[in-house]
Amino acid sequence: MIEKIKEISDAVSEKISQITSLNELGDLRVRYLGKNGEITALLKGLKNISAEERPSVGKHINELRQKVDELLNSYEERFITFQKEKKMKEEEIDVTLSLPDKNACGSLHPLTLAKNELINAFTGMGFSVLEGVEVEEDYYNFQLLNIPADHPARDMQDTFYITNKILLRTQTSAVQARTMLSQKPPIRVICPGKVYRADDDATHSPMFHQMEGLVVDKNVNICDLKGCLDEFARSFFGADTRTRLRPSYFPFTEPSMEMDVSCFMCHGKGCRLCKGTGWIEVLGAGIVNPVVLDNCGIDSKEYSGFAFGIGIERCAMLKYGIPDIRILFENDLRFLRQYK
Repeated sequence: MIEKIKEISDAVSEKISQITSLNELGDLRVRYLGKNGEITALLKGLKNISAEERPSVGKHINELRQKVDELLNSYEERFITFQKEKKMKEEEIDVTLSLPDKNACGSLHPLTLAKNELINAFTGMGFSVLEGVEVEEDYYNFQLLNIPADHPARDMQDTFYITNKILLRTQTSAVQARTMLSQKPPIRVICPGKVYRADDDATHSPMFHQMEGLVVDKNVNICDLKGCLDEFARSFFGADTRTRLRPSYFPFTEPSMEMDVSCFMCHGKGCRLCKGTGWIEVLGAGIVNPVVLDNCGIDSKEYSGFAFGIGIERCAMLKYGIPDIRILFENDLRFLRQYK
């Protein structure tokens, strides 16, 4: 029995020096000190030893058990300390970094901010907000708006066609056409939404947002249009903003014009934003072409109207100093956090 005790003691010392993990250490504890372990078996075997030898042998077995238990505990503490030190080295904390703000909350996207401001400006003047479908029929998107089949706007280079008669709308004017077909004057609506054109560079995107406005009533003229747009410009760009109208061409308005606003950075003196002119182009507008009114079932001899189209991205880029339209769609949190 004494020889067996010495044999187990030597075996434990040898095996514990080869341990490489806490799992192996646990297996070794079970093997020798577990319910069916080798040292436990020695204690159970004392009943087979003579009464004279039993005290001496039992003493040696208990000493062995205590020695093995202390040795295993010592190695266990050593392994735990080593693993903690290793983990701390692998997971070093840079105390110079700022802690994440647990109370941080999201904010509206700059496009949403610009759109909301535009809506507020026009609803304050009595306009209603209408939205329409983005997959539109050629009939509403082009035909009703005096854009014939041979017009450049219908070119496959500019328009995303699904079939010959179905396309992704190129303008929210299609909502205006549907409105004139379904409602009788007076009409005063704005139509914000996504539109699609095959164009992509620093100032153009294949998908962008427009807000078009329409007023149809008796005796509507350019003075009404200018007064409406002046009020919008002061509301969105600042109370001291001045406007000017320049002749232009759109098939659904006659006469057509583009509106510039005085540069809100240099106040008309000339800077990089306005390219030294003191003016910034903002939108297109005009008096609704009588052909469009008649196409939509409204008597052009009794009613007249004006319409305008505003690029929401352009307004956002101007107001917030954004140089590239593509930044608006990259979802870079560093950029978006500026608009909290």
